[in-house]
Amino acid sequence: MINVNHEMSKTYKPSEFEKEIYSKWLKEEHFKAVVDKDKIPFTIVIPPPNVTGKLHMGHALNETIQDILIRFKRMQGYSTLWVVGTDHAGIATQIKVEENLKKTKNILKHDLKREVFLNHVWNWKERYEENIKDQIKKLGCSCDWSRECFTLDQKFSIAVNEVFVNLYNKDYIYKDKKIINWCTRCETALSDTEVEYAQYEGNLWYIKYQILNSEEFIIVATTRPETIPGDTAIAVNPRDNRYKKLIGKNVKIPIFERLVPIIADESVKEDFGTGCLKITPAHSQIDFEIGVRHKLAQISVISEKGILKNLNEPYNGLEIKIARKKIVQDLQKHNLLLKTEKHTHNIGICHRCGTVIEPLLSKQWFVSMKTLAKNAIKMIKNNEICFMPKRFEKIYFNWMENVQDWCISRQLWWGHRIPAFYCKKCNKTKVSKDVLIKCSECDGKLIQENDVLDTWFSSAIWPFATLGWPIETEDFKYFYPTDVLVTGYDIIFFWVARMIFSAIEHTNSKPFKKVFFHGLVRDEQGRKMSKSLGNGIDPIDIIEKYGADSLRFTLITGNSPGKDTRFSNEKIISSRNFANKIWNAARFINLNSTTETFIFPQLNDLQLEDKWILHELNELIKEVTENLEKFEIGIAAQKIYNFIWDNFCDWYIESVKPRLFKEKNIEKDFLVVRNILKYVLNVSLKLLHPFMPFITEKIWNLIFPDKPCIIISDWPKFDKYLVNEKSKSDIEILIKAVKNIRNTRKKNNISYSKKINIKIFTNFSELFGYEFFKNMSNINEIVIKNRNDEKEKNCILIVMNEAEILISTQELINKEEKIRNLEKEKEKILKELECIKSKLENYNFINKAPKKIIEIEKTKEENYKNTLNKILKNIDKLTCFDDTKI
Repeated sequence: MINVNHEMSKTYKPSEFEKEIYSKWLKEEHFKAVVDKDKIPFTIVIPPPNVTGKLHMGHALNETIQDILIRFKRMQGYSTLWVVGTDHAGIATQIKVEENLKKTKNILKHDLKREVFLNHVWNWKERYEENIKDQIKKLGCSCDWSRECFTLDQKFSIAVNEVFVNLYNKDYIYKDKKIINWCTRCETALSDTEVEYAQYEGNLWYIKYQILNSEEFIIVATTRPETIPGDTAIAVNPRDNRYKKLIGKNVKIPIFERLVPIIADESVKEDFGTGCLKITPAHSQIDFEIGVRHKLAQISVISEKGILKNLNEPYNGLEIKIARKKIVQDLQKHNLLLKTEKHTHNIGICHRCGTVIEPLLSKQWFVSMKTLAKNAIKMIKNNEICFMPKRFEKIYFNWMENVQDWCISRQLWWGHRIPAFYCKKCNKTKVSKDVLIKCSECDGKLIQENDVLDTWFSSAIWPFATLGWPIETEDFKYFYPTDVLVTGYDIIFFWVARMIFSAIEHTNSKPFKKVFFHGLVRDEQGRKMSKSLGNGIDPIDIIEKYGADSLRFTLITGNSPGKDTRFSNEKIISSRNFANKIWNAARFINLNSTTETFIFPQLNDLQLEDKWILHELNELIKEVTENLEKFEIGIAAQKIYNFIWDNFCDWYIESVKPRLFKEKNIEKDFLVVRNILKYVLNVSLKLLHPFMPFITEKIWNLIFPDKPCIIISDWPKFDKYLVNEKSKSDIEILIKAVKNIRNTRKKNNISYSKKINIKIFTNFSELFGYEFFKNMSNINEIVIKNRNDEKEKNCILIVMNEAEILISTQELINKEEKIRNLEKEKEKILKELECIKSKLENYNFINKAPKKIIEIEKTKEENYKNTLNKILKNIDKLTCFDDTKI
């Protein structure tokens, strides 16, 4: 059956077809998951990007890995579902909108009513969510857009309320007054995981506290003199002999003159400062715990806006840093500051805005973590969930075993409003999945809690809420638990751990079977990409310039689980060149195709190189499948690259060109070659498709127009009948010989286009008689002799284990060019000798120059003369003899 070839352009231009191909996939619903009881489900939920802006290279890597796995499993025949969606990202999004309103309209959040401000946020969400979706599509991600989710959708909100109420009814959720992390910029509480730590070059002030009814002072070292007005005790270690006699006495707080006791507590470190610790229970976690043990008062002196409060002038209303400076000045003025030392210590900062965290005493909602964490630890230890790499289990256990109760309330407007309702009449608190208006106790009016839930509270239920929970939908019953979570190692605490304990508690199941941790994408110098360094790269810019496939392959090549990867121009150009290589190979095959369908030839009709390429392709199928099953994605990509670039394009295609273009070609062999080319391309495209979906689909549609899309084609399977180890070992010997001959040509500046005659001394006479060897070495005539036969002299000898290859220098060396080069060297040395001679014959030089300098010149003269003699001998050999030994 004659095929009318679909013309392929001479150059690979991804911008001309990527959008068209993605639209075709969508139109034909190839991404849409189906509940099919005859198939095994395979489910991935996307880590939902925040609706704060555009995606970065880390997202591109994450999405690429997921898409590779989904496409691989789809082709294997699984019923695949890749759930896509976005996260409302409470603090992050609200900050962005606040900044935008201030910049564009000079409006502050508190200038607006809650509903009006939220309308602005929803508008922001709609705009940036569309950008994110467009980016995901441009990357080629085969997500099921019919099941798209957003963490503030109505269905998702129902699930969030269900979780809150369930935990509250089980006494896991409670409200209490505790020390929490407070961001004075975001004006909200933060959980421990939302606080980052950085070294700070500050001071340690040594302050005098006068002992009551005494002229003596006790010295206290502190980094925070601005909290002195909130002191309620001075603590010392009961084992510290310096202060034992002072325990139980009172001291005056400097400047503020209030009396506080000296107490004993074993948590005080004797070797820090003076061994005395000022206790401010309302502004330090450690102090709060000591205060609880000793029933100390809790005096708040810093407000939520970061200014001093509840004080007299001149301190009331001062910002923290200004208050610190003022109090230190007044301590000096009253001779109450003994000394100041430089001191480096860690400070907490808000991971969203970088503001220094203020520990504040505040009434907030918490999740009791002890039991939840215990169950989540057990699941990993029982190997019910597999971490890849396994070393991240240690980080997980360390955090879960030391986890504190989780502060889940946020003083924001954007987010899931906490489903708690307060009765002003009887002061009762009601928690309900539904909105309550009247109190069931007293019929009083109920007011809903203003605070919203931590973003991670809703993100924690993403794997099951996206599938319809709390309703047992068909999706939930079929696709849950999910198969693999692909995420960065930097959010183990934020997200992974919370999803695990949430799933156990609410679904009595694990949320996923495996967790694939990938690293960060760094620049070519190994630095983290950031705005401050100006080294961030927009994935869309790369896609528009090089194509999505080139970006995907760059991100995945050399990538291994848990390790950071570097992005560079060199790598992206290499991937673009690989795409060009595939395109050109496919174009060559397309131009030389005569049959629409592949007809597999009889094994007896195959040449050595045919058997070899089929064997190598067969091995590649086996290895790549195993690699992908083990999530060794980078290794699989490299193997495909090596096979296509080296084995297929550089060796097989080049070696069979003479078989295609011989004037007296045998029709049978002619068809064998064309069918093998088409078959290898067919399978190679399938193996490459998960990694580079656009170019493989485009080539597939052009060369195999009678077949359905490659995205739904069957994954290749290993065929034991194509195993041929002998062809592999034979071709490897021949390739080694060809490379040796090519290297010899290169060393001697001999054009590869020049045909040469060689003699081979070997016991493998049949092997070296194959056309593959002759064609790839560009040999005119081969004389094959026994390995032990006598060999001519004055020839280039290539020695291998399997053969000795003899090449006449007359065949290889361009004598005229060699002589010209030697003549140039001779003239250069003669000039140097003339220069030295003029120096050594100069009377002034001989009589005035140091002896050491004269000896150096004489040595140089001798060396040049020796070199000149060698050059003259080589010229003589080249002009007098036919053969030269090199």
